[in-house]
Amino acid sequence: PAHEGAAFTMEEAIYYGKGYSRAPYYHFGPDGSVLDKRASGEEAQSAQELRFADSLKVWNAAEEGIVYGESVSRNEFGIEEGVFPSPDGKRFAFYRKDERDVTLFPLLDIGSRTGTLRLERYPMNGMASEKLSLGVWDSESGKTVYMQINDFDSERYITCVSWSPDSRDIYAQILDRSQHHLRLNRYRASDGRFVRTILSEDNPAWVEPEDPIHFVEGRNDLFIYRTDNRDGYRSLYLADTLGRIRRFTMSAADVSYLGNDGRYIYYTSAEISPVENHLFRNEIPRRWYKDRYKKPFRLTWARGWHNVELSPDCSRFLDRWSNTSTPVKVALGSCDGKSREILYEGPDPLEGYAAGKVEVGTVPSADGAFQNYYRLIYPVGFDPAKKYPVIVYVYGGPHSQLVRDSWLGSIRMWEMLMAQKGYIVYVQDNRGTTNRGAAFEKAINRACGVAEMEDQVAGLKRLLANSWADETRVGVHGWSYGGFMTISLMTNYPELFRCGVAGGPVIDWKWYEVMYGERYMDTPETNPEGFARTSLIEKAGKLSAPLLICQGAVDKTVVWEHSLSFVQECIDKGIQLDYFPYPVAEHNVFGRNRIHLMDKVTAYFEANL
Repeated sequence: PAHEGAAFTMEEAIYYGKGYSRAPYYHFGPDGSVLDKRASGEEAQSAQELRFADSLKVWNAAEEGIVYGESVSRNEFGIEEGVFPSPDGKRFAFYRKDERDVTLFPLLDIGSRTGTLRLERYPMNGMASEKLSLGVWDSESGKTVYMQINDFDSERYITCVSWSPDSRDIYAQILDRSQHHLRLNRYRASDGRFVRTILSEDNPAWVEPEDPIHFVEGRNDLFIYRTDNRDGYRSLYLADTLGRIRRFTMSAADVSYLGNDGRYIYYTSAEISPVENHLFRNEIPRRWYKDRYKKPFRLTWARGWHNVELSPDCSRFLDRWSNTSTPVKVALGSCDGKSREILYEGPDPLEGYAAGKVEVGTVPSADGAFQNYYRLIYPVGFDPAKKYPVIVYVYGGPHSQLVRDSWLGSIRMWEMLMAQKGYIVYVQDNRGTTNRGAAFEKAINRACGVAEMEDQVAGLKRLLANSWADETRVGVHGWSYGGFMTISLMTNYPELFRCGVAGGPVIDWKWYEVMYGERYMDTPETNPEGFARTSLIEKAGKLSAPLLICQGAVDKTVVWEHSLSFVQECIDKGIQLDYFPYPVAEHNVFGRNRIHLMDKVTAYFEANL
């Protein structure tokens, strides 16, 4: 084991155990010896299967609605965990979540004979949200202290938690509930004392922190910080603990931090093309705040999308990449750029299958300010003298990028299936999607669906201008935000669409969760015009083509109230539609449910398009 102990959560309590392994199917004694190993060697499937010798309950939930050490804010703001060990292994920071005021939403569990209701705490837009605290537990003293966080109101967000390399201080980014104002604060881990605000961010649209700070190797005072709020792109900055800050990546492109070795910072960037992802490194100047930067050194050269993993010492990297015409390859490269070894060359997985031609290109956004990327799959045996029906597959929401210069343009195999059945399949990344800079993403501010629809329709009309695209036979399909887009397109542009399939659709943003919904839409009280404009309830009467809605009945993300309310509105207005619930499915549908779902979606288009 790397440290003397590990923290874990179980049943809303935090435990600390000596001797641990990252492989949860091993159980260790205090000296690190293996006490037992699961006979089959499979990974533990639940927290109840994680057992630690000499474990100590650090903190337990005193009452319903108080949770310790778990992920908070519904996994927004890059939050994936709730416990943060210090570098020296002697302390850990943890979240305390008070959600007693959060509304309980009922979910029907049909597992018992009479059925039961499972109550899920769901903070709806404009309603009471969770209240967070950040504590630190010391394994030597056994004491817990809480950071003295007094910024903004009690429903603020605490995210991007990190430790100083010397384990002395905690750094956290504090965001107000409106998500317009952020402070990067430093706290003393020993007593929770507020030390200072290092940096502040403000934006009338939104501020979205997603990355903790990363200290430069060997330094306690210099760190790497990522934001899109200063120059219009997700750029890396060098900053010190006194608050001085300087932009490090200078390209007009979004970047992602990978690591540093004290001399170089390694990152991936979209600067070659928004649909490509490449690895770069650049040197940290000796006088970081004054000296000129050198030109970044590019480490991946093959065209396409590169998924890169760095070795812990930043000496080598594993590169998995492909492009529209090249199946996946894997290479091992040195970070000085002097060596590169191909480890694997994947075969064409569609060899021997009837496959449609895949095209990746650009189309102007509706406002003419951007070039949006699209993916087009032609029917198998395409003949330009014929006319073909068109299926628009759409997501269109934040943090998504469906079109990439990767194998076959990152298609879903269902798209290829429909191409085999004689359909054109069209996919576009509209304004509001990721990897294109802040202006592109923030075009949806306070009006989700409006700019997105404009771009989708503009691109579709360009496609339909081709003689081989049948403008009388156009369908649309999407899930989640894509389900919202599907119904939005069918009710705002009924003349364009012959049928559609919407899965897990948002119907009205007032029913969506606080963290995501308020970022893009604010609240119904502060943005009544935006909510009225984007709500699909009042638009139900404009539905004139066949629509199938599919919904997981125990969806904890887009709760059932959305689609059922739309169905009721259609009933009230005498509008017919098709509806299919998946009784035990959550927001994402898996396993046999998934097979059933895709068969149903396919059959619906074959019957109506």
